[in-house]
Amino acid sequence: MVSITGFKPFFTQRRIFLNIQADYHVHTSFSGDCNIAPRIMIERALSLGLTHLCLTDHMDYDYTDGDLCFEFDPKVYFEQLLPLKEEFADRIDLRIGIELGLQPYLTKKHHNLIFSYPFDFVIGSVHLVNGKDPYYPVFFEGRKESTAYEEYFECCIQNLESYSNFDTFGHLDYIVRYGPNKNKYYSFERYQKYIDGILRRLIRYNIGLEVNTGGYKYGLDTTNPCREIILRYRELGGTIITFGSDAHDPKYLTYEFEKAAELVRSCGFHSYYIFKDRKPVELPL
Repeated sequence: MVSITGFKPFFTQRRIFLNIQADYHVHTSFSGDCNIAPRIMIERALSLGLTHLCLTDHMDYDYTDGDLCFEFDPKVYFEQLLPLKEEFADRIDLRIGIELGLQPYLTKKHHNLIFSYPFDFVIGSVHLVNGKDPYYPVFFEGRKESTAYEEYFECCIQNLESYSNFDTFGHLDYIVRYGPNKNKYYSFERYQKYIDGILRRLIRYNIGLEVNTGGYKYGLDTTNPCREIILRYRELGGTIITFGSDAHDPKYLTYEFEKAAELVRSCGFHSYYIFKDRKPVELPL
């Protein structure tokens, strides 16, 4: 277990986010790219005044790009998190979630996993595009940035056609974080035919749209997805918004939630959603 000593400064100042009381995309040491014990994340959430926290560790089956493993033992996951849920029950509502790394051929594996354990919340995310992660610069080598972006969005559609038993779509336009020019030449209009296809499927399958504040951390000056996509989701009839910091470190829990709340309200939303037992619960924004 990682010592919390180095993180004490984060717990000394209590900050209360009046608009968003729940962070629903948070990683712990059960994720291959995080070494923070669940307890540390919970204590950080308490110091921020959160009322709800959902841990959503990576489960990316067949992640072969890079040296990290993004799979964990769900039995051990619940064995460790359920006692923490009980321990902190009078201070914070801890929910147990998961972030599935979508790939079209993994439908059966995902189905078996989700129906074998009592997850409160399931994020579906696209990290691999035809087996390659845009996180690594090699993904963009030898082709136009716009071609790579198109391939990512096409892959999102393919995944939604293959599997839709999850609650929110994680960090749509994730690829923009890592493009050579990031969002300098990127716009919703340029990729609208793909993005509309994604959003229409989310609405058809009753899947929410995650507003992921990791985009701010990666220098985009906006969320993933960008404001234009959130606005378009609203225009098409989408209603289910979830918020997640994508924190892999306690200092990024609820990162830029104030900005994200203002952005989402500017798109016409006045509420957001949390989940319990895979059922949505609406909260005012």
